[in-house]
Amino acid sequence: MKTALLISTYNWPEALELVLNSVLEQSQFPDEILIADDGSKNETKLLIDSFRSKSSISILHVWQKDEGFRKSHILNKTISKSKADYIIQIDGDCILHKDFVKDHISRAEEGVFLYGSRVNIKKAALSTIFENKIYQFPFLSMLIKKRTRNLRIPFLRDRYKSSPLFSTKVRGCNISYWKKDFLEVNGYNENMEGWGREDSELILRKLNNGVLGKRLRYGGILYHIYHFQASLSNFEENDKIEQKTIHENVVWCENGVSKYL
Repeated sequence: MKTALLISTYNWPEALELVLNSVLEQSQFPDEILIADDGSKNETKLLIDSFRSKSSISILHVWQKDEGFRKSHILNKTISKSKADYIIQIDGDCILHKDFVKDHISRAEEGVFLYGSRVNIKKAALSTIFENKIYQFPFLSMLIKKRTRNLRIPFLRDRYKSSPLFSTKVRGCNISYWKKDFLEVNGYNENMEGWGREDSELILRKLNNGVLGKRLRYGGILYHIYHFQASLSNFEENDKIEQKTIHENVVWCENGVSKYL
């Protein structure tokens, strides 16, 4: 099984640097790193080029022109170029626990996607983590909130079972899935532009197609860097698409990844 760590990013190289530093500390590495770039400026490219010199892992940086929030588009473009069988997906503002990749790989199961939670880094801690380039957070760290999410207990992690039901705990910043399951529903729906619903709508179509979900708790830990919420200007339209997926049991989206294959 070949694995890829997929990181979506947009114009925040300071955060991406901490994320990439945490990738270098992983107890188990993915076979490739995919960086889905929704139109960042040249500083991000320079950072990624520098990171290549520090890592032996294959790194693919896929960039698209900045024409607003088009995360669905860049994720489809990037995944279409991946050679991996299994995708571990995070956002470029989420720092990884050293066993993050290992936990996702160890719990991978045919016909199942995993969804984990995130530990939130405090707003007041931003200057500290950036000035000191902090990317490790022990359980009692004063820089984080909701410390119980920072407990890694493999025995409890492995007790969670798969389910055909959608969970409101699903977050696109901490999911993993088989590439073939992604392609079978035609990936992300590119009619969804602007922030909101693109990840959950994809997951709903996978569930409609018979894929099960499993919570990754007490493992797969990551740390979300505080930031202001993106514009909700197109949220209502995206929500309508998701509601149609729910009520009509939609599996396949027409405007998806197939155009890149």
